[in-house]
Amino acid sequence: MNYILLLFFFPIVVFAQSLNKVELYIQKYKDLAVEHMVDYSIPASITLAQGILESGSGESDLAVESNNHFGIKCHRDWEGERSYYDDDEENECFRKYKSASESYLDHSLFLKNKPRYSELFSLNITDYKGWAKGLKKAGYATDPNYANNLIRVIEKYYLYDFDKLKKNKKKKNEKILSKNSTEKPVLKYLIETYNNVPYIISNSNDSYKSISDDFGIWVSELLKFNDINDSTVINLNQNQRIYIKPKRRRNSNPSFHVVTSGQTIWEISQLYAVKLSSIYKKNPLFTDREVRKGDIIYLKNKKN
Repeated sequence: MNYILLLFFFPIVVFAQSLNKVELYIQKYKDLAVEHMVDYSIPASITLAQGILESGSGESDLAVESNNHFGIKCHRDWEGERSYYDDDEENECFRKYKSASESYLDHSLFLKNKPRYSELFSLNITDYKGWAKGLKKAGYATDPNYANNLIRVIEKYYLYDFDKLKKNKKKKNEKILSKNSTEKPVLKYLIETYNNVPYIISNSNDSYKSISDDFGIWVSELLKFNDINDSTVINLNQNQRIYIKPKRRRNSNPSFHVVTSGQTIWEISQLYAVKLSSIYKKNPLFTDREVRKGDIIYLKNKKN
């Protein structure tokens, strides 16, 4: 009985372990960053990237022991608790907070109220490059590569998606997908469906970013719909099926698939519009080994 339970929960464990510490940090604090973007006009991408770099994705001593996620030092106007760490000099004073959310709030107020950062608020909320360079120019950090490091993190993890929330891209997406699939609703694409999931076939010059822009879908959403780990994305191939809505948990007909030479579980999940995690739940054997030619992959729950 315990062995069966272990097999059932194994895919969930594997999925959790597949997220690295940066991705876990993003999942934990993205809503807080967006909330502060709305309230204080600081791009959520900048807030998250600074938190990732300054706190070691929440694992630095300063973050763990003092809840300081942005490396903000005491300065003359600080009246709260203090902690001391070696930084540019030995035993420097840093602000200490009761919680990470308090640190996020102080970071927003720090940028909003300091005159040296005032020019940043004239930038577009989606201009993360301008913000990154502006922070470095205003002296937020002494690292000469600070701006480039912020931009690198933002682009690697698609943090700029969070800056687009005010644009209400969801409505645009719903309008596009409500059109008849036999029409040509968006630019060069023809929307088709399989297993009641809409998809398009990629062209030679497509990328996940270009498709996400055309359909008003965040890049992170598009990758999730297609079970792609955003830290290992490779260039998009021509004539590749790309789902623009979430795949299903099962496929009714056919109920199983016989693996052909060279096929992977991911390719099968794309072929039948069934979520990768659902396929693993229905076929726990393949959490421990790769599929082989002739293996049977169940696409819906087996009958007892």
